[in-house]
Amino acid sequence: MHFVRFNGLLGVEVGQDAVLRTMLYGKGEEKVDPYEITVFEFTNMISRLRNELGNCGVKDEGLIVPLKHGSESRTTSNVLLADPDSLSYSRTLKEIMRIMYGTGDEHRPGGFFPKGANWRIAREYLNNDKLRGL
Repeated sequence: MHFVRFNGLLGVEVGQDAVLRTMLYGKGEEKVDPYEITVFEFTNMISRLRNELGNCGVKDEGLIVPLKHGSESRTTSNVLLADPDSLSYSRTLKEIMRIMYGTGDEHRPGGFFPKGANWRIAREYLNNDKLRGL
């Protein structure tokens, strides 16, 4: 049951991400003040950083990708983040914490959790029947 409910939460996250990416895609050629780079360039930079911090290969991509990385190698647009076979990327909890901490180390706090999360989020989810939907 944990796996099923957690996947349900991921599905909601993916849907929200697709809405945001669609809005950003519509503004892709616009410059981001004060940086003077386009939204497309900005999303690529953020994705590269998340991949670097996660230390897990390519699991995040910007809004424009090379054709070989696009959905089924048929498009360069990348609104719905997925691998070339149109499958969602997965991340481990350690990969997520590396990114959320912004340090590239799941044991070194920073970023969104400057005082650390001490794995509290995962423990609360696993130990709370209401959060798990049981």
